[in-house]
Amino acid sequence: MAGFRSPNQGFRVPLPAAFGADPSGARLARIRRSPNFRDGVFQNPGGTARTRPSGSAREFAKIYFDKESRLSRAPRGTVPVHATTLADLARPPATGLRLTWMGHSGVLAEIDGQRVLFDPVWGERCSPVPFAGPRRLHPVPVPLDALGPVDVVVISHDHYDHLDLPTIKALAGTDTVFAVPLGVGAHLEHWGVSADRLRELDWHESTRVGGLTLTATPARHFCGRGLRNPQHSLWASWVVAGDEHRVYHSGDTGYFDGFQDIGAAHGPFDATMIQLGAYAEFWPDIHMTPEEGLRAHLDLQGGAAGGVLLPIHWGTFNLAPHPWAEPGEWTKDAAQEAGQAVAFPRPGEPFEPAGKLPVEAWWRAVSGPLAHPWRRPRIAEGAAGTNREDLDLAGER
Repeated sequence: MAGFRSPNQGFRVPLPAAFGADPSGARLARIRRSPNFRDGVFQNPGGTARTRPSGSAREFAKIYFDKESRLSRAPRGTVPVHATTLADLARPPATGLRLTWMGHSGVLAEIDGQRVLFDPVWGERCSPVPFAGPRRLHPVPVPLDALGPVDVVVISHDHYDHLDLPTIKALAGTDTVFAVPLGVGAHLEHWGVSADRLRELDWHESTRVGGLTLTATPARHFCGRGLRNPQHSLWASWVVAGDEHRVYHSGDTGYFDGFQDIGAAHGPFDATMIQLGAYAEFWPDIHMTPEEGLRAHLDLQGGAAGGVLLPIHWGTFNLAPHPWAEPGEWTKDAAQEAGQAVAFPRPGEPFEPAGKLPVEAWWRAVSGPLAHPWRRPRIAEGAAGTNREDLDLAGER
């Protein structure tokens, strides 16, 4: 364990290893030279983002701890996980691109003969300690040691639900390369990843791994794992381009007009993996709603429907006051209205964006009825000739 010295007592208090390490030395000097680092911290695109809950703490607590709301934030039955097997992954993708959503933001992307693992979290909790914090709502689809060789692990930022100590320690024993935002390498080195296996990038910097080009692109979020948060590690979205295919992973981000710039510079994409869960009106700057996530995808595609959207950052952990199934329902509605193809795989279910997409609303079997307040009212003629608004409950469709 690391530790900090109490200013009053003069003794060192042990801290969890999961807190990681702050950047220092040459790494810190490089951070201070970054064009995205000003006034002692990394800056967000589009101006300052509120990184702490806004509004009334009492109102937030009222919503978050309300019994009915609390029950809606978890599935009512067993989440149908696809038991990914070695046979699923041993067969090369027929089209050259296959995605396997492992839950939350974790995705295995097999692209043009290379294997990329985004934001892998195999731990039971996204927390610095094993006995508290958000616990996963479904098991991992496949043991990490049964996943097979991975060419590069990509990390979007250092929050616990994206950078998981047990997972990194397990991967540290392999020969995989880690592509991480600037500053995040301090955590990985602290946990046993050698410096020669790190590719640590600022926004708009690229690295080559095998036949792939990986580029760190801007996102609107923040960082931090410990008792203090010096904002000395960057957060990023990622573009991965092979000879034939290109994909985008948003990490965590609020909506901003930079998606258009990323799309213009690197798109269009065969598939995007977009964060659209764990949103709330209390932190609108740092997470996207499904409507905003769809808008981000369209921006990345040059303003029109194209490619395939894979929703991520939902279904695995309870991190926000919205109902557990709401991201799936809202995304399905918004995509249908926009004419955009969306994949809804069960956790662990491989699919090829150019092939048959998984589109079943599998969450409905383990979710209670869900209103669709985001829908534009559709006026229908009632039996007596009166108008009625379509409330459309998921449990009644």
